[in-house]
Amino acid sequence: MAGKLEGRIAVITGGARGQGDVTARIFAAEGAKVVIADMLEAEGQAVAQSIGEGAMFHKLDVSEEGQWEALAKVATDRFGAPDILVNNAGVVHPASLADLTKEDFERVLRINLIGAWLGMKTLSPAMIAKGKGAIVNICSTSGLWGMNGLTAYSASKWALRGISKTAAMELGHQGVRVNAVFPGGINTVMGNVTNEKSSELAKYYVGQPIQRIGEPEEVARTSLFLASDDASYICGAEISVDGGMTLGVYTPFLPGAPA
Repeated sequence: MAGKLEGRIAVITGGARGQGDVTARIFAAEGAKVVIADMLEAEGQAVAQSIGEGAMFHKLDVSEEGQWEALAKVATDRFGAPDILVNNAGVVHPASLADLTKEDFERVLRINLIGAWLGMKTLSPAMIAKGKGAIVNICSTSGLWGMNGLTAYSASKWALRGISKTAAMELGHQGVRVNAVFPGGINTVMGNVTNEKSSELAKYYVGQPIQRIGEPEEVARTSLFLASDDASYICGAEISVDGGMTLGVYTPFLPGAPA
């Protein structure tokens, strides 16, 4: 039985660890050739090697347009023109509004927002030429409501939410579907800064309907759905993978967030 992504070529940014790593493995298991793009060279190479011949690593600073163009050429030469893009790379910089520096604000925007835009700008023309493609932008619940002490991160995710809607309008009629995923707390290096066990983290999630932290597989499988033909009539959607966090119930501050 063919996988859901058989014959597809997927670029996954931030693919060297955490959510991106898991997404690359699930996509490969469903038949896709995967390009793991990240700045973490040793970790990214290890992920690609463990997947096998259907994967490659490419070192990428998502904020550099020339590096995106180089990735597109290398990926096309190896596997063919990509028809799936998962904009997963991201950074968080906890700081109060007053303490946040201009340099840190701009750094977060370059990676989380400009990087995703450059990926869409660079890879969508080949998707349009094929007449098909799927782009999944990993946003955040920070792009759905306010979060204390996360000015830069929230700004980047609110803006990526808007770009995702606009891109869906511009690209959907050309065969390229654009959708956005909004994870809540996820058990990765970014989401579990104290490296506690999942059972120990549950105390931070008692205020939401599903009272635990999410696992990266749960986000990755949502991305798989949106990238596959199962979502062939879905464009411009926003899917929250947050255990019900954004229903508006109280959630305590997570470890590492400024008071």
